[in-house]
Amino acid sequence: MARDDVVDGYARGLLAIADAEGALDRVQDELYRFARAVERHGELRQTLTDAGLPEENRKAVIEELLGDRAHPVTTRLAGFLVESGQIRRVGAIAEELARLASEGSDRTLAEVRAAVPLSDEQRDRLQRALADSTGRDVDLKVVVDPTVIGGLVARVGDEVFDGSVAHRLAEARQRLMGSV
Repeated sequence: MARDDVVDGYARGLLAIADAEGALDRVQDELYRFARAVERHGELRQTLTDAGLPEENRKAVIEELLGDRAHPVTTRLAGFLVESGQIRRVGAIAEELARLASEGSDRTLAEVRAAVPLSDEQRDRLQRALADSTGRDVDLKVVVDPTVIGGLVARVGDEVFDGSVAHRLAEARQRLMGSV
């Protein structure tokens, strides 16, 4: 994948701000989840990227969405991305921020897509299993993705661990077709 200097610059800047505020772990996690929500919801993405809407209105949408649920730094940084015209790149910036934060802590980023939120116990077990599989400590980012339907899909760097129901059904279909 080609490097995007703008994405890298914004991610490094956001990293420095969140780190200076003493909230790096929480902010990068919240920005990552916010970015995935923006990517999944077309109407939200359209609203936040609509240059025809006043900046204050778009920032008010972020405030309403994140409000009391997110760290104030997360809300300010998301608003900054609107101000600077970079909200279209929020997904790439958040992913690079998470990667840089993981790299700075000698961990690797693991994105997991699941149909439903995972319990703390499930997250811990999954984090240990991915660490055992990759031989590295992992920083787990769980994204609720209804298209997964059941099971999980985990991406650690270039490695994909697909334990989704759809993948298992496709494998079963392949085996059945091979034996016919």
